[in-house]
Amino acid sequence: MANKKRRPEDIRDFLIQGIDDNPRGIVAETAAQFRITRQGVLRHVRNLAEEGRIEVEGKTRDRRYRVVPFAEFTLPLHITPELEEDIVWRQTIRPALQGVKENVIGICQYGFTEMLRNVIDHSEADKAEVKLDYSPHRIRLRVDDEGVGIFNKIQRVFTLPDPRDAILELAKGKLTTDPQRHTGEGIFFASRIFDRFSILSGSLYFAHTERDDDWLLEDEEQSRGTLVSMIIDPRSNRRIQDVFDKFASGEADYGFSKTHVPVVLARFGDENLVSRSQAKRLLSRFDRFKEIVLDFKGVSTIGQAFADEVFRIFPAEHPGVNLHSVNTSKQIKNMINRAFSARNSNGEA
Repeated sequence: MANKKRRPEDIRDFLIQGIDDNPRGIVAETAAQFRITRQGVLRHVRNLAEEGRIEVEGKTRDRRYRVVPFAEFTLPLHITPELEEDIVWRQTIRPALQGVKENVIGICQYGFTEMLRNVIDHSEADKAEVKLDYSPHRIRLRVDDEGVGIFNKIQRVFTLPDPRDAILELAKGKLTTDPQRHTGEGIFFASRIFDRFSILSGSLYFAHTERDDDWLLEDEEQSRGTLVSMIIDPRSNRRIQDVFDKFASGEADYGFSKTHVPVVLARFGDENLVSRSQAKRLLSRFDRFKEIVLDFKGVSTIGQAFADEVFRIFPAEHPGVNLHSVNTSKQIKNMINRAFSARNSNGEA
């Protein structure tokens, strides 16, 4: 098994796949992974460079590596109501993705057209840029506009107390500032069909990584407009329909009736989830779904008032909505059971 791991093609594949994430430290990382010398790794690096698969910049310890993409370009766009996202896709993005599997093409088309349509309809921007980077292990699509900023606009339209609340609402799904023309599903599904999906807007950065099902919310320096980045491995076997089906609540229900909510997004910074107000913000618009999975990954404790609001009061007032909890700590399970006990002692169903 050890000999198989040291095959030249395995080492080179590891190098190419890791360069994007660690361009300065990939040589040391590869040497440790395959238990070979730094000189041995550098021989593979030289071969890849001679084959034109990577580019090398700098000297010795300051050396950086870059995978040579199959396709790479930036397309500036003038945003008008007449701009059609499917034509931009058909004329510029799709022709550059030669050799990509149909299921991945479908994912890229969905994500790109949904995000560009959002810019056209919601951003209030005059200009935008579309970027494609297609490499052996990664397709990255970026849509960058100079508009009002997605989180700020959602905060303004829905009169939310903080732009962070906009991120929580987007993660729930069925949120749109233009219900006549949009269902509010684009960002919800795009954030789950790509390997990595992120939005940088205003002073906030929001990201979801599919592999670990990790959600990230960070403060950033103030930026203008909105930058959406979507990354997928061109070898992925994921299919859009499988993701859509995951959020239908039953065999006879083909609509978007089930949602998966990362509870960690309801928390600002290192604060604890203890109050009824926090719970009510989490529960906002839950009545639009039949089934809700509350994912407590990244949350270790909740307060009694928070648990009571979520697991006793809300179910009593919305008997048609089914709540499920996953990734709960022992403390959270105890709080949920306490809320259930109080609910049953009051004679509630």
